[in-house]
Amino acid sequence: MTQLTPKQVKQLIAERNQLLEVNARLQALLQKDNLLPAENPNIIQASKSPSLSPKSRLSVDEKIVLFRSLFRGRDDIYAKRWEGKDGKVSYSPACINHWTKCQCIKPKIQCRICNKRELLPLTNQVIYDHLAGKIMAGVYPLLTDESCKFLAVDFDKANWHDDTAAFLKVCANLNIPAALERSQSGNGAHIWIFFETSILASLARKLGCGLLTLTMHQRHQLSLESYDRLFPNQDTMPKGGFGNLIAFPLQGKRRQQGNSIFIDEHFNPHFDQWEFLSHVRKMTYQDVDKLVAQFIQNNQIIDIHMTSDNEENATPWEKRPSNASGKLTLTEPLPTTIQITVANLVYIPKAELPSAILNRLKKLAAFQNPEFYRSQVLRLSTYDKS
Repeated sequence: MTQLTPKQVKQLIAERNQLLEVNARLQALLQKDNLLPAENPNIIQASKSPSLSPKSRLSVDEKIVLFRSLFRGRDDIYAKRWEGKDGKVSYSPACINHWTKCQCIKPKIQCRICNKRELLPLTNQVIYDHLAGKIMAGVYPLLTDESCKFLAVDFDKANWHDDTAAFLKVCANLNIPAALERSQSGNGAHIWIFFETSILASLARKLGCGLLTLTMHQRHQLSLESYDRLFPNQDTMPKGGFGNLIAFPLQGKRRQQGNSIFIDEHFNPHFDQWEFLSHVRKMTYQDVDKLVAQFIQNNQIIDIHMTSDNEENATPWEKRPSNASGKLTLTEPLPTTIQITVANLVYIPKAELPSAILNRLKKLAAFQNPEFYRSQVLRLSTYDKS
């Protein structure tokens, strides 16, 4: 028996996946014209899978095309959920040698420095397997040119219902199309905003920061930690990495539990997930750029903070946005007095203060971390340094 090299095995798997995709498309066309019996044993059992909404007007192929048109990240790699022998659950780039005897020596050597790593591309078969519940896959939104095709915001605190409702209200006021997904665990949510074309990740993240800042203006309970839960999570590609991943929605097994599905503003599932997704509007680059410019002009991005009077010599984390007035408009009444306690920290009671004032206090206390810029220049991870 001829021993195949890892490269040959990878090539054979890729060819197999391509043939399966062609086979699925041809069978879908034959079924559409009633030229092929529905019980043909060679058909991938897509039409019988409840996770693929058989009552939808879309065929399996059309669903996959729609899915990939929205959740567009890197196609040359994807993330796959795995569970180790110790019960640890995580995601890592899908590799042909993952946990393969004599090839994979995790955890002694990390995947990113392993010379046996052979990464697998994202194919239609992978998408199908995810939707059918056979695997749990994730997408890397940061593209190699440091652009992205969607922005996602993760809300995973106990009060995610109130946080997402406030965020969606801000999006609606700005005419921003946003799709709300209950997370795979059911204990949180993702809000997805899609773009017609690739835009710089830095611009997309500024859009997310501006929306979060406006949300905090309405709801001060929203934590600053939300700013670390934007996807893409980086402006630039980390050295030796791919950036943070986010799990694909509509995972088959999770859908049967009522999770990983899209819900309305009242947190009720949309009757037909595919019908809903087919009507999701995407933002244009011009719309994103205009909104971000507006946020900066109105000083509505919380991580922009001025501490230097000399703008020409100011370091990046000290620069003030152009034309930023810094003015605060209040529509809620202010208390006549505020009791402030100065001890090991400064304590300010929140009970009687309007959300706008509490949001401004957070902005005063926040500053841009020079370690963030240092790591960004060196192409290192900026996680927890924003």
